[in-house]
Amino acid sequence: MELFSLAGKTALITGASRGIGRACAIALAQAGANICLVLRPPSDSTQDITSADLKDGEDPYSSAIPTSALLSAISSTSTGPAKGIHVSVVYADISDTTSPADSGSGVKSVFPRALKVVPAEQIDILVNCAGIQRRAPSVEFPESFWDDVLNTNLKSPFLLAQAAGKHMLPRQSGKIINFCSLLTFQGGLTVPAYAASKGGLGQLTKALSNEWSSQGVQVNGIAPGYIATDMNEALLNNPARLQQLNDRIPAQRWGTPGDFAGPILFLASQASNYVCGEVLVVDGVRIGKILSVFQPQYEI
Repeated sequence: MELFSLAGKTALITGASRGIGRACAIALAQAGANICLVLRPPSDSTQDITSADLKDGEDPYSSAIPTSALLSAISSTSTGPAKGIHVSVVYADISDTTSPADSGSGVKSVFPRALKVVPAEQIDILVNCAGIQRRAPSVEFPESFWDDVLNTNLKSPFLLAQAAGKHMLPRQSGKIINFCSLLTFQGGLTVPAYAASKGGLGQLTKALSNEWSSQGVQVNGIAPGYIATDMNEALLNNPARLQQLNDRIPAQRWGTPGDFAGPILFLASQASNYVCGEVLVVDGVRIGKILSVFQPQYEI
């Protein structure tokens, strides 16, 4: 549908080497968007593969091909909107929030470097999907854990959104999508930095939207629930704990990265032009079940 088409648009996305971010990159590409991936510098040659073959009928969401090579394969083999899309990579450590823009290494260097490698030096969509987790009781929580999580999950998205705003506002057009969490709404246990970062990211989403929505830039968020990714591998491999969690989800299943194709396309396309400052929960009604406990019940 034209309403969800991203033909001619360019998306800059962090955290797309695996899981939800990778699924979002695939979905955006299949809708016709050029993709610029922000990846950590490769530690070995297998991470730097830039081309590969996608077998006939192979599901790109479950493919083991590295993301950049996978998107290039989709571009070359697609007969739909993804045919011929431009795929580029900027390598950076987004947890480095202090190095200057001309350093070529930290998060401040990402946007200016990306503009040099994308078509027409234009970025239309920013997806902040990268994030990390550190767990420890709050009275023992190391300050280094706090700094690592807040820098990666909150300061880095702000710096990228700020750079995007400077680029998008003069054109009065742009989409910024921040990946929040159910802990945007809850406190969690033994994850004080993660809860603080995701709570802050939800409020940052609303704050930027308050300033920029009147100038054609929509800022929104997505809050995933329990998703079957390698980050949750320990839970997925614990049958008793897994059943406990499944019982809490009205949909009776965990989400998959592919479940985010629809939400990301909606928020990245013109279909959401009047959606501003929202955090879209994608969780199989988990948060709805929690909140319903606290809602007064009335007879109608």
